[in-house]
Amino acid sequence: MDYRKKFLVEPGSRVHLDEIDPSYTGKQDEASARAIVQDRVERLQRLQYLLYAENKRSVLIVLQAMDAAGKDGTIRHVLGVMNPQGAYVHPFKEPTPEEAAHDFLWRAHRVAPARAQVGIFNRSHYEDVLVARVRDLVPKDVWSKRYDRIVEFEKTLAQANTHIMKFYLHISADEQLRRFKARLEDPHRQWKISESDYADRAYWDDYMRAYEAALEKTSTDRAPWYVIPANHKWFRDLAVSKIVVDTLESLDMQYPPPSVDIEEIKRKYHAAKDDAEAQTPRD
Repeated sequence: MDYRKKFLVEPGSRVHLDEIDPSYTGKQDEASARAIVQDRVERLQRLQYLLYAENKRSVLIVLQAMDAAGKDGTIRHVLGVMNPQGAYVHPFKEPTPEEAAHDFLWRAHRVAPARAQVGIFNRSHYEDVLVARVRDLVPKDVWSKRYDRIVEFEKTLAQANTHIMKFYLHISADEQLRRFKARLEDPHRQWKISESDYADRAYWDDYMRAYEAALEKTSTDRAPWYVIPANHKWFRDLAVSKIVVDTLESLDMQYPPPSVDIEEIKRKYHAAKDDAEAQTPRD
């Protein structure tokens, strides 16, 4: 199955998250899914190496979700296999005083990936049409104009040969509560608990409407959104890994030609090898 088509938010389409099953797994079983993910992450390593060698384009992967939906898990199990010399994760938290003193896209643009790099946004510039909207951090006449600015921003990146993939990890409110409970009971994960996690649950429906608007207004051919069923972590990893790898493979990246005379280098190598062997004492 082509998950790029299955989970794509078609540009201009309407999105109703309550009609998308966050527990969807199709006919896939967990054991075979994990094997596929392992194959995909190995291919992803090779593709990142090719991206770096080609040095013609960059990749931006955006992860958005409600708390506990698995942004960190997706990075750890799928995207974390990439060489950190050419890939990085940037978390978007509450704006710093410096960030708040600029326009809302400044902090995103300054950490956008350079050529040959893969940038992963853990949350992103979309917080400014999500939490800013739900929590009334700015007036409606401010946040409502940001969708067009986001589309233009992503268009600018795409014109600079940045390939953008945006994933909304879709979990249910019940699954979120189950994961919160698991954190409460695990001493090694209790540090991840915050008051805001539970406070935001009171705004669940408002967040769903905010996400629907963002998905509808900003999914474009250049920067598509994918809604990933994420109640099952193994299926989340499968879907994201397949979409990322299939997208990168579709770019038909090529290794650059050598910058030196390979035959001349080979002759020098063999000459040096022969000289070394000639100087090696024989019994």
